[in-house]
Amino acid sequence: MINELLRDAKVRMQSALDVLSDDLVGIRTGRASPALIEKLQVEYYGSELTLIQLATISVPESRQLLIRPFDGSSLKAIEKAILASDLGLTPSNDGKVIRLNLPPLTEERRRDLVKMVNNRLEDAKVAIRNIRRDCLKDMREFEKEKMISEDELKQGEDEIQELTNQMTDQVSVIGKRKEEEIMEF
Repeated sequence: MINELLRDAKVRMQSALDVLSDDLVGIRTGRASPALIEKLQVEYYGSELTLIQLATISVPESRQLLIRPFDGSSLKAIEKAILASDLGLTPSNDGKVIRLNLPPLTEERRRDLVKMVNNRLEDAKVAIRNIRRDCLKDMREFEKEKMISEDELKQGEDEIQELTNQMTDQVSVIGKRKEEEIMEF
């Protein structure tokens, strides 16, 4: 009974880590990365599609992204979506492809990005603690209903706390790595 709760909690916590990792990929560092824009929402013939569904994205140079639409008629919609995003990038359209030149990050912008990363890290830690809270609540209900003993409850509480500590440590490691990546020149 407790092992099932712990397995479920571990899967949910790992899912929170995966979401965090995916989220941090989109935060810009000094290098161009297709992940920066591939999830950008583009309105195309009345539908909201991600950019990766409408075009191929390549990195011809370290500070440039090249967007080659599958359908030439989507060029304007893609350009409009990039301008409307909070990326702060200006697309250069030559009629067939869009080029995005990434300017070097200023020290101030790097600090802002680190703050944004720290906010996302805190959100992930809160999600992990909420999973722990739900698991503890279920364990206490099982103990109240005499489905588990008091000793099993105590052991389960210790195990979920240990799992929570491991996952929050992983969040910190992921955050430290991303912070170093952002601050590197």
